[in-house]
Amino acid sequence: MPLNIPNLLTWARIVLIPLFVGVFYLPYNVLSAEDQNLYATLIFIAAAITDWFDGWLARKLEQTSAFGAFLDPVADKLMVAAALVVLVQLERADAIVAFIIIGREITISALREWMAKIGAAKSVAVSFVGKLKTTAQMAAIPLLLYGAKELQLAGTVLLNIAAVLTLWSMAYYLKKAWPEISERSR
Repeated sequence: MPLNIPNLLTWARIVLIPLFVGVFYLPYNVLSAEDQNLYATLIFIAAAITDWFDGWLARKLEQTSAFGAFLDPVADKLMVAAALVVLVQLERADAIVAFIIIGREITISALREWMAKIGAAKSVAVSFVGKLKTTAQMAAIPLLLYGAKELQLAGTVLLNIAAVLTLWSMAYYLKKAWPEISERSR
């Protein structure tokens, strides 16, 4: 495992996950509900910024690696899954929407791994609709985490848009992979 700044930022994102979730388990005499919302939102935003920054830095410093390419999306999916589970528990997100997003991430990750194993990884490379989905969910989650009533509607609408884009991008990736899937399942 190459130890460089981009990979350290990715590891930092993974380390932030228990801190992010743990904020909501602190007693209110230690951290008020409003402060829990604020700190969790700030931690999530910091993680989202490191997600963008570690990729940019890896390219800029020419420190891309196979390990970094593997770990970065894992860190992203873990943070988003943790946030969605927390939001469902706080009753700020619908469980079905969370299931759609998390289920798609697991499905497409498995598909990408299989396609890489058979040498066809380029057919399931990140698409524009996938980037739109990520943008919508990365905007929705902080709005919902913050907990302010005036932001809840915008966060819910964006998360529902992310769920629709999630299904669209999953269909897109499955369609791109279908020739390989059908050929190898005979």
